[in-house]
Formats: sequence, structure tokens, C-alpha cells
Amino acid sequence: MKVSSRIFGEIEIEDDKILTFESGLIGFEEYKKFAIVYDTEKQTKGGIMWLQSMEDPDLAFPIIDPMLVYDNYNPVVEDEWLKPIGDIKDETDIFVLSILTVPSDLTKMTANLKAPVIINTETRKACQIIVNNEEYEVRYNVYDYIEKLKKEAI
Repeated sequence: MKVSSRIFGEIEIEDDKILTFESGLIGFEEYKKFAIVYDTEKQTKGGIMWLQSMEDPDLAFPIIDPMLVYDNYNPVVEDEWLKPIGDIKDETDIFVLSILTVPSDLTKMTANLKAPVIINTETRKACQIIVNNEEYEVRYNVYDYIEKLKKEAI
């Protein structure tokens, strides 16, 4: 399927790469179909990807694996909340992502750890949920975490 994207221009997305959000994303409930897109030339393992809407070329969210920006990220998720994404046979069938906010001042980049995107890789269904963990913030400062890792590496 050919899709227009504000960020990548016209791209080819295989049908088996399209994710279905039955309830959409928080604040964007009318959009149900998305794909994870990244620049294959610039992408390094564990970098920023994009959750691109298949219905609106201007709608794309920067996303990242929260384990890359928060030690031991382990949200409490009730089984009931995951029913929309289908049966989960194995924990490896779950892929968790955090939506980023990337302002022009990169020192203010944040990850939403409070409302992760949960994907069932077998069913290709996904949902965004709000977790009960009090330690997870809606605007967790990613830059501070990266600076902390750099200091620890020295």
C-alpha cells in the first residue's frame, strides 16, 4: 500500500505492517490505522521511530522504546485493558512504545511514560493505555536521562 507521509513523502507500507487501534490514540480517537516508520539510512538500533497514520499524511508521532530512556520500565497493566489487542500467547508478542515530544530545544524532549502504546505483534492490534504507576510521568525528561548515562559511562 502506498501512503503519503509528511515526514517521509510517499512510502510503501506492507499490509502486514499496519497496526489497528480500535479506539485510536488518546486525543486522536478517529484515526485507527498506523504503521511504525523510520528512516532506514539514519536508523540505528534503538532510535526514534514514527507512528504514522495511514489515514492522514500529516499525523505522525515520534516514538521510542521506553526501556531505552527509563531503567527497568515496567508499567502495571491490567489484563482487562489489553482485551482490545487480542490474546497474548507469549510476553514476546508484546511491544511497548512511548510517544515523544521533541521541541526545537532538545534538552526539553520528553517521553510519555504514563500512557504507553501497547502492540500485540501477532494480531497487529494496538492500544494506548494510562498506567497506574505513580512513578511514571506524562512528560519524562529524556535528555536528563541520556546525560546521566553519559556521566555514568565516564
